Amino acid sequence: MKETFRFLLNGNPTELALDGERMLLWVLRADLGLTGTKYGCGEGHCGACTVLVDGEAVRSCRFPIEAIRGKEVITVEGLSRNGDLHPLQKAFISHDALQCGFCTPGMLISAYGLLTKNLRPTREEIVEAMEGNLCRCGSYGRVIQAIQAVGREMREGVNR
Repeated sequence: MKETFRFLLNGNPTELALDGERMLLWVLRADLGLTGTKYGCGEGHCGACTVLVDGEAVRSCRFPIEAIRGKEVITVEGLSRNGDLHPLQKAFISHDALQCGFCTPGMLISAYGLLTKNLRPTREEIVEAMEGNLCRCGSYGRVIQAIQAVGREMREGVNR
């Protein structure tokens, strides 16, 4: 049965009439055309489908749309502003943390969620925050460096 769901998506009020059991990943990709969030394992293990819901990283492949009613959702598309990449996206590029790029959207969102709460994460805190994001290319070291660099820039007020 279709229900109406209202929520904030990347800063924009959004209203959809859908079956409440539908997973957020498919709502984002198929219904809203936001394909940056990737389908990986479908079991919530790989992190390719990570989005923020009210500031918390969640696996959208296992997160029903009914759970976002009245909440704020941020996808990788919501990181850039006016066509400009977010400093975290720029850091992933400059630190060569992208590799094939499939896991990158989920990693960016997990890292963004961490940095919104802690601009001085230790290496261990970064590893803990990112442990649910799997990367077959093995760019983990460069991902950590990129996150540390953006944390420094944001602390110094260089970026948002």
